[in-house]
Amino acid sequence: MSTLRFGYGTNGFANHRLDDALAIIADLGYSGVALTLDHAHLDPFADDVAAQTARVARRLSELGLGVVVETGARFLLDPWRKHRPTLLSDDPGPRLDFLRRAADIAVDLGAECVSFWSGVADSTVDEDTAWQRLLSGVAAVLDGTQARFALEPEPGHYVQHLDQALRLRRELGDPERLGITLDVGHCVAVEPVSAAECVRKAGGLLFNVQLDDMLPGVHEHLEFGEGQLDLAETLGALADVGYEGLAAVELPRHSHAAPDVARRAKAALTEADRVVDWVAGAESAIRADPTRIRTLFPAVGRKVGRTAVRPDTDPEGLVHGTVDDRARGRLLAALGSELDTDALVKEVEELYRYGDGAERRGVLRNLHVLPTDDPHVVEAGVRLVSDALRANDTGLVAAALGRFAAEFLDDHGWRHGVLKCLFTGVPTAAVAGLSRRCDAELLRMVSDYVAERKAAGRAVPADAEAILALGATRDEEVAR
Repeated sequence: MSTLRFGYGTNGFANHRLDDALAIIADLGYSGVALTLDHAHLDPFADDVAAQTARVARRLSELGLGVVVETGARFLLDPWRKHRPTLLSDDPGPRLDFLRRAADIAVDLGAECVSFWSGVADSTVDEDTAWQRLLSGVAAVLDGTQARFALEPEPGHYVQHLDQALRLRRELGDPERLGITLDVGHCVAVEPVSAAECVRKAGGLLFNVQLDDMLPGVHEHLEFGEGQLDLAETLGALADVGYEGLAAVELPRHSHAAPDVARRAKAALTEADRVVDWVAGAESAIRADPTRIRTLFPAVGRKVGRTAVRPDTDPEGLVHGTVDDRARGRLLAALGSELDTDALVKEVEELYRYGDGAERRGVLRNLHVLPTDDPHVVEAGVRLVSDALRANDTGLVAAALGRFAAEFLDDHGWRHGVLKCLFTGVPTAAVAGLSRRCDAELLRMVSDYVAERKAAGRAVPADAEAILALGATRDEEVAR
């Protein structure tokens, strides 16, 4: 298995005594905890906080648990106002005091870092003032403490995107003790790129990782599989960047069923980690001996599974593909990095020609990961796409019209591919670049198709109407 270390957040055990929560987390096989300082567990304002901290440190040591300190308690500083005051408030003093106390506790616990966020700026505070308050507050905390701090982009807060957190660090002079906390669910909810891409962007600045699932545009922590996080891809990215810190499950609203939720999360992480490990091993094997792809490519489905990436909205994987599609993309990328043009084209064409439906889909969906700056590779890819579009297999048709076809398939072939989707019931959401490549000729073809359907008294697919609506919207924009 990979060397990733998984933890669980104590804010997901709010109804348990801290000793009991730590014991359960350890018994379930986690390597650490994300300890939220709060009334119910370790209260940083308690009169005997030093003694409590020493006792918790001993317990963590007995259980073999690593620890990060979290500072997201909701009503610790103000019983009336959630998360207030913040570093952006008119009087940030209580927040600064809390963060300094958290740093002292972190040092005494041997914690890996203190995780914190910017908070929400009051509506009366302008942009420049808010930014300067944040810069000053973070600088003050770092100057007065010895712990490492990790700024977490939080949806709805002043700093909610990774780029903002990275900018703040740069403007402070890239202090060594300031890094990033990345909640991968937040990436799904508000970032323009995937959680895996966010991991790679943060790279060595990652001090802390929180694991949960989410849906785009919705800040709600979900169990793995209930949102749109690609867990295996995200863990793979963490392994790729050499992340060595804790990656702790963050489910603060699941305390009512904490042991069962933590057990399910651990099982999901173990399975995803197994997939990551197998794919990484397969990539290494292919780089060492490219002919190994002939046996490893067919084995992908058995090793990583065949489920749709988004089973709730795309159960057949026509739009977003399947988990084995993604794994096969990693293997093709490894192959493309090792072979010269002729050998690469031969191997890829044979993987497609002799593969079953899933293997062919895996090739088609991942043609874009090959060295497409080589015209011979592009020519071979176009041949495979054209072959797939002559078939009536909806999986092949959908896979053929992905990112590669959007860039390299000629206009005539691409337009007929879109019509093939309408004929066979493939959602046009599977067509990469549709809005960009939709032209007057495609609109004419779709209009004729719609007219024929209506004349025959047959239903018109909603996707056909949507394409025509796209054309009408463009006409209106041009007219304006």
